[in-house]
Formats: sequence, C-alpha cells, structure tokens
Amino acid sequence: MTAQALLRRATGLSVSKSVAERAVNQRMERTGFADSQAYLQALTPAEMTQLIELVVVPESWLFRDPQAFYATVELVQERWARGRATRILSIPCAGGEEPYSMAMALRDGGVPKQAFSIDAYDLSPGCIERAQAGVYGRNAFRAQDVAFRERYFTHVADDAYRIIDSLREQVTFRQGNLLQFDTASCSKHYDVIFCRNLLIYFDKPTTRAAIANLSALLADDGMLLAGYAEVPSFCQNGFAPLQFRQAFALKKETAAPASPVLVAPLPVARPLRSVPPAPGRAAVAAPSSAASAVPRTRPVSVPSPAPAAQADLLAEARLLADRGQLREAGDKCHAHLAKVPEAAEAYFMLGIINELAGKMDLADDYWRRCIYLQPDHYEALCHLALLAERNGNQTAAATLKARAARIYERRQASN
Repeated sequence: MTAQALLRRATGLSVSKSVAERAVNQRMERTGFADSQAYLQALTPAEMTQLIELVVVPESWLFRDPQAFYATVELVQERWARGRATRILSIPCAGGEEPYSMAMALRDGGVPKQAFSIDAYDLSPGCIERAQAGVYGRNAFRAQDVAFRERYFTHVADDAYRIIDSLREQVTFRQGNLLQFDTASCSKHYDVIFCRNLLIYFDKPTTRAAIANLSALLADDGMLLAGYAEVPSFCQNGFAPLQFRQAFALKKETAAPASPVLVAPLPVARPLRSVPPAPGRAAVAAPSSAASAVPRTRPVSVPSPAPAAQADLLAEARLLADRGQLREAGDKCHAHLAKVPEAAEAYFMLGIINELAGKMDLADDYWRRCIYLQPDHYEALCHLALLAERNGNQTAAATLKARAARIYERRQASN
C-alpha cells in the first residue's frame, strides 16, 4: 500500500502524493531506512503518529471568525436561563484556539462555569499537547480586537502568552479521530458541535461518514457550527441552516433533506492544518470559516450545458484530483475549456488543482476567471476570501466575504 493510501486510511484525509512521499522521506532520514517500501512495511502505530504529524500542521488563531462564538453564547445563555447546562464539542481543535475562544466568549457573556462544559479532540497528539499547555505566540492574536489577551492571558516570554488556569480547566482535551469515534457510547451527547473546515478535505464517502458521526453525537435540538464551504455537504446529509448571520450554524433536518448542490465542490486534499510546503515555498495557511456558502437549490446563470462527453471530462478531472493525479486532472480541465471556453466550473477546478500543488498565484488567477464568468460562484468567492486572508489582505477578504454573504442571503430568501 502506498504512503498516500496508508495516510488516508489512518486519518480519512486526502493527502496529495507529493506531500505523502515528502513526509515518508523525512521520516526515513530520521529512522535510518533507505527503502520506502521497507519503511512502510515496518510502520508501527507510534511511527504512523510521527508520519501523520508531518502532514497536519496546525494553523489557527484565537477568535477566528467570531460570529460562531457569539451564536453559541446566545444559545448557552438561553438554555441556562431554563436551568439547562450546555455540552460543547470542538473537533478538530488544532492547538486549542477554538475551544479556548469559546470559553472566553462565554466568560465575557457572563455565563457561569457550571452552565457549560467543553470537550476538544484532535487527530494530532502534538496539537493536544500544545493545547493543554495553553501557550500562544503572536500569530494566535490576529483578531482585530485583542483586548481579551489582557483579561485572560499572562505574559510568559517575549511574544508568548499563557491562558489563565481557570479557563484551561474549563476545557478537556483528548486525542481522537472523528471517523473512529465511539458514537454509540455518547449518542446525542453534545448540544453544540464545532466542526469547521474538516469535511472539505474528505472525499464524498468519507464526508458522509463524518456527518453521520456528527449527527449521532449532536442532540436533536442541538446546533452545529461548520465551515462556510461545508454547508452544502451538511445540507445534503440531513442538516438545515440556522439564521445566525455569518455563523454557518446548522441544525438537524426533521423534514425532507435539502436539495442537492447543483455542482458539488471538489474535495480539497489538505487537512485542517496546512500541508508542509515544498522547499522554497511559503507555508499555506489552513482555511477558515470566513465566507458564506449555501447549497444551490435552483439553477444559477451558467453557460449552456456541454454535451455529455464534455461534461464527463470534468467528472474525470474530479476523480483524478481526488487520487492526487493533479497533472492529469488539469489536462482534463483544459480539454474541457478547449471545447467550452466559458466553463466557469472548469476554472474553479483548475484553481483547486493548483492550490493542491502549492501554486497559489495560479489558483488565485483561475478563481478570478471563474467569478468573472459566473459572479455568484460561491465556492470560488469563498476560496478567494480565504486566500486573501492568508495573504494578510483583510480588506479584500472582508469584501469577498460580504459578497458571498449577500449571495447566501438572497438564496435563502428565495427558497
């Protein structure tokens, strides 16, 4: 079995062939193996953990996309007023930034500590260790208002700050994989689940399995906070959006499932952490739940449908990209464009393919071509917003987020 397949089986994450091979080469240097097949055959659980650590690099910050936290505070306050405590889950939790932000938001909202509990899980033992330590550097404080740092952190060294013990005690951290969760033992256990920007790195079968586990873990009247680009997947699998502005909150759907998306987003082969870049390239930050998304329940303005043979080229491109065959996938997209020059979806897919290859400038160019041809292509708008955010261009990111949010609101109103 290849390294790519082993990593996918162990984590559920789609890791490109080049990233998997680079991780194996690094571990071979550390362990003294000269042959990759010999190394893979000798993999122990402990060594697999070390290999996984090389492909899941945490990238998050405190109060990242705060609307989700504000929506949760409102829910916890309402339930506590009725004498009901709220159980909260953050999965994956990266270095603890998300669950600690939730604890701070609840403290700011005047919610007593007995009104809630927070469990946090991540695939990476290294992330859990850092989260339990609760020490963060400058990059963790990227919110516009960092006054919370004075209230809830102590300065320990240079640019390092440790969260106060009373908040650390509010969060229970554990290593764990959502796909391997024992949902039977904690069925409907959580009132609020944060699972933001994980599913976009899964293929469709893995996405369905993950959503099934999340649904089993969530109380019937609970709230789930997703990443902006994951809303369509949830709405295809038994969830419906809640009306919290830019919080990307969902509930279990008790009626008929929402209509499927017109064009399903291509899975992004990057874990909720950024994949280590190729030598000489800047690290690519993980996406945030930054811009809005909504399932396409009605047709949008697109070029005339291509013949079936041409449409098959895009289906083949998706399959090839999911297998990590990026060059071949790109060739299929270009072949489609040769026949249908105004195919916005082909440009969107080329953007994803180049993102997977670490060619972010090309990805940006293709996504911009996509929204030129189809201005309400929400996936492309969301990816452009995330890319602007990663590049530190907050003004452009905010503009793109607002544009996507307007599309979301228009479609909600028309449904």
